[in-house]
Amino acid sequence: MVPLSANPENKDRRFALAGALAIGGAALLIGCLALGDGSGALNASLRGVSVWWEVLFPALFPFFVLSELLLGFGIVHFMGTLLDPFMRPLFRLPGVGGFIVSMGFVSGYPVGARLTSRLMDQKLVTRDEGERLVAMTTTSDPIFLIGAVCIGFFGNSHAAPVLAAAHYSGALLLGIASSFGKRRGDKLQIAARTDNRAAKTGRWRAALTAMHRARLEDGRPLGILLQQSLQSSLALMMIVGGLVVFFSAALDLLVHGGLLTPVRQLAAQLLPWFGLPPQLSEAYMHGAFEVTLGAKAAAADSALPLVDRIAVAAFVLSWAGLSVHAQVAGLMSSSGWRYWPFARTRFIHGLIAMLLVYVFWPLLYRGEAGEAAGWSSVVPAWANVSSESVGIRFGWQAALIWPPVLFACAIGLIVVLGTAAIGMRRIWSRLASDSAKD
Repeated sequence: MVPLSANPENKDRRFALAGALAIGGAALLIGCLALGDGSGALNASLRGVSVWWEVLFPALFPFFVLSELLLGFGIVHFMGTLLDPFMRPLFRLPGVGGFIVSMGFVSGYPVGARLTSRLMDQKLVTRDEGERLVAMTTTSDPIFLIGAVCIGFFGNSHAAPVLAAAHYSGALLLGIASSFGKRRGDKLQIAARTDNRAAKTGRWRAALTAMHRARLEDGRPLGILLQQSLQSSLALMMIVGGLVVFFSAALDLLVHGGLLTPVRQLAAQLLPWFGLPPQLSEAYMHGAFEVTLGAKAAAADSALPLVDRIAVAAFVLSWAGLSVHAQVAGLMSSSGWRYWPFARTRFIHGLIAMLLVYVFWPLLYRGEAGEAAGWSSVVPAWANVSSESVGIRFGWQAALIWPPVLFACAIGLIVVLGTAAIGMRRIWSRLASDSAKD
């Protein structure tokens, strides 16, 4: 007879009950703090609205609309068929995952979660594949990383190569490492896998066939598709804005109420053990809740070593904050997605990104007063942007220029890494066969 404590269903119920009680208690506490400090809650909410309107709306809304249109026209299925030979040996993911990885890196959180949830609804990826995709593609977009963080907060565009390389390399390493894990989840048969069809008719013809089939299955005229894309994207932006405002107000109330002081003091005592200044404890505390506030706190004290501040910013951007976690959880709620593996992966990504900052620092940066090699020649327009100009104007200008280039670079990187993975597997198979003959 199986004890009740060993029953997985009872364990899940206990976790769900404990989570509900914790969330309810936290909501009640924040509500009481808001009643006691109404003006502080209002000011913090207004700051959250400003961040949403000036930074997040111009950065995310075009990508939400574009992703809906690309799904409706079958472009995602077309790219997925072409990228399938490269994604499977590299990440053990279907080809449509390559499109999500590229879009996630270019457009930032939570666009990767939005695309993954849509593909899971269409039975194009399994739950295990979807969880690994969301874990890998929950990254900052380059416009926010370079424009808002490096230029707006740090006031130094030459910090961008180190921060970007650590952040995105950490995500790719996580994706590659997750491909060696055990296969979990359901045994769903993916209808979009066209390996046999591609072998018979050719990869490009199979991709065009997949795109045409997806467009016919969607069936919406262009006008209706555009209208519904705008409506769903606006609804998502309102959800994102509400979460940003809530976590901004919650963090401000908890800080001013003194409830997070023990956490900050504990972090200040632990950081010197890892060679980090204790003054950066506030950045970790803010970054645990909201990525923008955490990155801004990491860059605030210019007297601290720049490499340490960039390393903390890399952790904050990779952890992404509970605000982004809530956005991802809301988008993935109907797919059977699990939060705790995602949170664990976010934390590991933060640690990897911090370590990579110290690895890349001597390679890409010449010193406190130096410049990253070649960076000014790559983006000379960004080198003269002040922190006051990082907003709607800067966001729309950058959104028109860089995303197509960065998307093409991401696709090219997947093709190169996938080709290398195929070559390594062939070499390994040949060596194994030779050793077996001997």
